[in-house]
Amino acid sequence: MTQSILLIGANGQVGRELQPLLTSLGNLTSISREELDLTQSQKIRELIREIKPHYIINAAAYTAVDKAETESDLAFAINATAPGILAEEAKNLDATLIHISTDYVFDGTKNTPYLETDHTNPIGVYGKSKLAGEQSILETDANAIILRTAWVYGVHGKVNFVKTMLRLGKEREQLKVVVDQVGSPTWAADIATAITSLLHSPGGIYHFTNSGVASWFDFAKAIFAEAKLLGYPLAIREVIPIITAEYPTPASRPAYSVLSDKKITPQLGYTPSYWRDSLNLMLKQSLS
Repeated sequence: MTQSILLIGANGQVGRELQPLLTSLGNLTSISREELDLTQSQKIRELIREIKPHYIINAAAYTAVDKAETESDLAFAINATAPGILAEEAKNLDATLIHISTDYVFDGTKNTPYLETDHTNPIGVYGKSKLAGEQSILETDANAIILRTAWVYGVHGKVNFVKTMLRLGKEREQLKVVVDQVGSPTWAADIATAITSLLHSPGGIYHFTNSGVASWFDFAKAIFAEAKLLGYPLAIREVIPIITAEYPTPASRPAYSVLSDKKITPQLGYTPSYWRDSLNLMLKQSLS
C-alpha cells in the first residue's frame, strides 16, 4: 500500500528541501504556512483527519528568536500547542510524527557536545516554547521522532545567516561578528536527507547537525572565503571578531550549543557532512 505523507511548513528552508525527497516515498501532501494557520487548533485536526497520513512531518516553527521575547503567546501557540495537537492526531491514526526542534532548549553552559539525555534549560522564550513543544509531543505517547538541530541555513527561505552575510558582504567593506557563541552550522538539505533516513527509526529525541564546530565569526569568514572562490561579488575586506556583550540582542543565546551525533549516526548509517563542505555545496547551488 502506498503511504501517505503530510508535510507541514512546506515552504520553509527544510520544507523546500524535503518536498522532492518525500515525493518519491509516497503520496505527499505539502502544506505551507499560508495554507494552515498553526494557531488554529481545530483546523489542524480537520486537516489531519481528512488526509489520514501515515507520516506527519512538522517542518514549521516560529523562529524569530528576538521577536519571541515580546510575542510569547504566538511563539508558544506555534511551537508548543500545535506540535502537541499533531502528536495527538498522529497517535489516533497510529501514524508517525517527525518534529524539528532546536539547540536552544539548552542553556549553553556545557563545553562538550550536548547529548539527547542532557538537562534542558532554555534561556529565552523561543527555546522555552520549543522545549514545551517537545514535552507536549512526548506526553501523548505518540510514535514520534523529535529532531533537534542548530544554526540552520539553506538555498530557500527568506532569511538565514548565510544570505545575510552575503548581502552585507556585498554592501560593506567591514563587518563585526560575534566570536564567543559556538555551534555547528547546518545545511537544510542535509537535515531533509536525515529526516527521510529516519522515517522507520525508533521514536525518541535525536540530535542532528553537520559535523564540526565554529563560532559565528568563523562561519562568516568561511562564507566570504568560499563565496569569493565561487565568484560572488563582494566588497568585504575585513571581518572583526566581537563578544556577545558588544552586540546586545533582546533574547539571550546559548554560548555553546554543539549537539552530539553519537546517537543518530548508527540510525542514519553515515556520519553527517562537515559543515564547511556543506556550505560550499549550498553556495554552488545558490549560484546555479
